[in-house]
Amino acid sequence: MKNYFSLKNAKKQNYTYSLVFSEYSLTLPCEIIFSDRKSISIQIKEDASVQVRAPYRAPRKTLETFIEEKRSWIYENHLKVKEHIKKTTPSTLTPLQEQQVEILKKRFQNAARLHFPKRCAELQKLTGGYYTKITIRNQKTRWGSCSQTGTLSFNYRLMMAPPAVIDYVIVHELCHLTHMNHSKDFWNKVALVMPDYTTHKKWLKDHGAELTEAHYLLSLT
Repeated sequence: MKNYFSLKNAKKQNYTYSLVFSEYSLTLPCEIIFSDRKSISIQIKEDASVQVRAPYRAPRKTLETFIEEKRSWIYENHLKVKEHIKKTTPSTLTPLQEQQVEILKKRFQNAARLHFPKRCAELQKLTGGYYTKITIRNQKTRWGSCSQTGTLSFNYRLMMAPPAVIDYVIVHELCHLTHMNHSKDFWNKVALVMPDYTTHKKWLKDHGAELTEAHYLLSLT
């Protein structure tokens, strides 16, 4: 869902807007992230959180009015994602399984520390751009990120995804080294390296909530 208008670049701090649904006794925090873009977009993340991306110079009042106008869409899609999480969340684990989950977590984190630097170096030959370092994290709402200083960060839980999906996230972040936005030029660059990227992007949207050690463990039984 997008609303287009022309705005010049001006740095602004991210913040959270509380969207109140008094009729449901519910308040949804809407994380507002500013970047060098020309539109406002709203996304319900795989954990059902609400993320709003906006141009640096978008007035606060304009953003909050836009969010309020989309409140029905936000609520309906928030519920859909919550229902998906409920269906895919494993049942309560036994003490032994909880120990196994912790072991798996360390293994996936170690695997990620080895895999991402190696694969980034390989794919960077196709995307171009220069990164300064790579960090491995456990972000709640992001699979990867690229900072203004060239730091690439990746969620270790991606190691539970298919290899092509992992490559998509790496290519996505590497392309941000050239285009620090989600413009047409950015997506064209992603498509040049990975023509079928939309397939992997959709897989991550549909199955991202399943990338947990508990779900992985129970899938083996």
